[in-house]
Amino acid sequence: MTAPTPAPRTGAEPAAPRTGTEPAAPAPDSGRRGRTLLRAAPAGLLVLLALTGPLLAPHATDTPLTFPYAPPEGSAALGGDVLGRDVLSRVLTGGAPLIATALVIALVVTAAATLLGIVAALRPAPGRWIERTADLAILLPAVLGIMLVALAWPGGGRLAIGAAAIVLGVPYAVRIVAAAAAPIAATGYVEAAAAGGENLWHLAVREVLPNLRATVLALFGLRFVEGVYVVSVAAFLQLGPQPPEADWALMIRENAAGITLNPWAVAAPCLAIGLLAVTVNLAAEALAPARPTPETTL
Repeated sequence: MTAPTPAPRTGAEPAAPRTGTEPAAPAPDSGRRGRTLLRAAPAGLLVLLALTGPLLAPHATDTPLTFPYAPPEGSAALGGDVLGRDVLSRVLTGGAPLIATALVIALVVTAAATLLGIVAALRPAPGRWIERTADLAILLPAVLGIMLVALAWPGGGRLAIGAAAIVLGVPYAVRIVAAAAAPIAATGYVEAAAAGGENLWHLAVREVLPNLRATVLALFGLRFVEGVYVVSVAAFLQLGPQPPEADWALMIRENAAGITLNPWAVAAPCLAIGLLAVTVNLAAEALAPARPTPETTL
């Protein structure tokens, strides 16, 4: 007589217990965290290098070291600028003011636009006035607005350019936030919270804002790049930072005439500005919360 064949396992039967020697399954979001850190790291390293650059500069930024537009040599790794100053030292020193200005512009514009955009979505009556005012402000050309604010500001300088960038940036950003917040404000849980007597602050901060994290982070990245762009354009228009200040945007305008003699005097600050804009945008996109997949929404 043959032994009976064991019945096959069914899906309803419990699986064998795990032993202590079996490897644990990785966390579902561990891979995404690694990718996020990898994409955000270049921006952090570049900002850290720009902030600590003055401590790493090998020479004084305002003292001539070589003859004007000297090619790279031993004492000047990137050569000299229009006055013979060390290009490398000025590149290492000129990033902190530009980053600080762009960061303030991005923070103020993003915060103001987020507040006004959410209010416009939750309260239709004042929201119409907010959006109409933003539409009128958008009609002002950006370059003309920069010149008007900077020239009318007592003393001009970097503070005037920052104020101009904030005034011109908020209207565009308000329209973006209001458009993103409108469908959230019309959802059932927001309407239920409003019917329960919650005030505007609670609705904005606890109900709508958490669902706008991706939009706010993307907006911050765009506004940061816009701040870098505004300060750079102002330097070409001889507004904002003034010589002999070490500033990436100012270096481009000062050394443009000698680009064929020492290309690094212009290429180095151009590369620094371009890398700053690209890496910050990548970091903002990486830090944005992941959108749910169709499987997770069922």
